[in-house]
Amino acid sequence: MYKNNGVVLVLSGPSGAGKSSLIKEIADDIGEYYFSISTTTRKPRDGEVDGVDYYFVSEEEFKKDIKDEYFLEYALVHGNYYGTSIKPVKEALSKGKLVIFDIDVQGNTAITNRLGDITTSVFITPPTLSELRKRLQNRSTDTKEVIERRLVMAKMEIQRISEYDFIVVNDDLKVAAEVLKQIAKTARLKVPINKINDFVHKWEDKE
Repeated sequence: MYKNNGVVLVLSGPSGAGKSSLIKEIADDIGEYYFSISTTTRKPRDGEVDGVDYYFVSEEEFKKDIKDEYFLEYALVHGNYYGTSIKPVKEALSKGKLVIFDIDVQGNTAITNRLGDITTSVFITPPTLSELRKRLQNRSTDTKEVIERRLVMAKMEIQRISEYDFIVVNDDLKVAAEVLKQIAKTARLKVPINKINDFVHKWEDKE
């Protein structure tokens, strides 16, 4: 019943919470997975690679993909579009992989609405707002205006934290990674509705 279940792990949280660092920490210990790469209209940051970190496209291209229903979910964040392509996600699920999403609260709602029976959601956050501010300032990738917008967004997102299955407070990276690793392993045990129905059918000894 648990064999080859393709399942979804949604990770949300403010920019600067350490989601990418946590994924790197647990990558070797959670089995085969597919990390869903988002498509975005924002400009690449230093060191980011197209097709590795994001698929970088023009706003015109993105809107065409919306019209063609190419996205599993999409959202407008800080003036830029972000979206998740349907095809590679479905392919990974069909192969029994753990599909990991790094998306915002709007994206979590969209994924849950579409794939709720196989989705486990986690909100990752620093211990305090002041710690988040410090991290955003220390990484020196955003202007003061962008940092302030991110903090405003973070305060809005934290109000929806109850929508998630788990909360991981990333105060100590090693501790937080261990917690997230256990959640990822538990997520793999989720059984989709169609398999549950098949099990009930067989349990009742129906031909």
